[in-house]
Amino acid sequence: MLTSTIFVLAATLAPPPVMAMPATVPVIAQVPATPQGPRSPANPRRPLWRLVSDVGTDFRHLPSKDTAEWLAGGGALTLLVHPYDDDVNNHLVGKPWVHTVFQPGKVIGYGATQFGAAAATMFWGRHFKEPKVVHLGTDLLRAQIMTQLITLGIKESVRRQRPDKSGGFSFPSGHASVTFASATVLERHLGWHAIPAYLVASYVAASRLHENRHFISDVVFGAAVGMVCGRTTTRHGRDKWTMIPAARPGGVALIVARRY
Repeated sequence: MLTSTIFVLAATLAPPPVMAMPATVPVIAQVPATPQGPRSPANPRRPLWRLVSDVGTDFRHLPSKDTAEWLAGGGALTLLVHPYDDDVNNHLVGKPWVHTVFQPGKVIGYGATQFGAAAATMFWGRHFKEPKVVHLGTDLLRAQIMTQLITLGIKESVRRQRPDKSGGFSFPSGHASVTFASATVLERHLGWHAIPAYLVASYVAASRLHENRHFISDVVFGAAVGMVCGRTTTRHGRDKWTMIPAARPGGVALIVARRY
C-alpha cells in the first residue's frame, strides 16, 4: 500500500516561447499516513488469527544486515562488560535502598506484564476503531512473542548459572529483552517521544542486578535481543520510496511515493 505524501511533477508538451524555458508545475496531494487495507495491521477489523502468520513473517525477516549489526554491537558490548560481572553485583546486592528503588522494576519487566500491556493496547484500538493504536498494539504483541521465544531459546542453549546459583537460565536477561523490545517498538512509532520508554527499560534491566539474578553482561545482551526484535517487527515503518510514471492530459507525470 502506498501512503504518505505524493509529489506529482507535470511537464507541459506545448512549444516554449522564444528565449523561455518549459515550465514545470508541482502539484502536491495528501493521502492517509496509516495503512488501513484488509491485510494491514492497522485495520481494526483484521482477524486476530492473522497475528500467527505475522509472527512467522517476522521470523523470516529476522536474518538481515540490520540484525547482524545490532547483535554484533550488543555482543561486543557484552564482552566488554563481562569482566565486571561480579564487581557490579557485589556493589549492589544487600543494600536496602537499592532494593527499595528497584523493586517495581521486577514487576514491570515480567513477560506477562509486557504482553498484557501490548494486548490491552491492541484491543483498546480495535474497540474504539483507532487504526494507529491497533497498529502500535499489534507490533508490540508481535515483538513480545518474538522476543520471549528467542530469549527462551538462548537461555535453554547457553544455560549460564545465575549469580545466586538458583538455576541455569541467567543469559540473557528476559526482563531486559522484553522491556527493550517494547521501547524499540514505541520509538519506531513515536520517534523521540519514546525516549522515556528506554529510560524505563534501562531501569528494569538494572533492577535485575541488585537481586543477584543476573550479571550485567546478561542484561546488556538481553537489551540487544529486545532491540533487534523490536526493529524486526516494525521494519515496515521504515521509509521506502517508489517512483511511478503516469500520463497526464497535455504532459507526463512522475509520482514519487513513500511506502510504509
